[in-house]
Amino acid sequence: QAQLAESGGGLVQAGGSLRLSCAASGRTFSSATMGWFRQAPGKERDLVASITWDGGYPYLADSVKGRFTISRDNAKNTVYLQMNSLKAEDTAVYYCAACPGISVCWSRLVNSWGEGTLVTVSS
Repeated sequence: QAQLAESGGGLVQAGGSLRLSCAASGRTFSSATMGWFRQAPGKERDLVASITWDGGYPYLADSVKGRFTISRDNAKNTVYLQMNSLKAEDTAVYYCAACPGISVCWSRLVNSWGEGTLVTVSS
């Protein structure tokens, strides 16, 4: 299983941008479908974005479409989440996750989780 480490979280004003990174160790990254999840206080952990090994099937939750972009660099074993036009409701801990080579990295299919990085959006 891959080990995942997120970075890039922090405090940002509403309307601002952040880019999260997730560095993966292990040789399975290039074949894994990667996902970004988030969990706000008192809420469930939800899938925000997912990308297949070749980047050919990006998934974005309706709540972030048009604002967030997921991408990956297999040469660097890294997956990114670019977040623009941030809103207060985007405040959450963001988790990176790895799934076997499937189309979308749903939570029930995750085989590796990162520790999470906190994103706080002030209004």
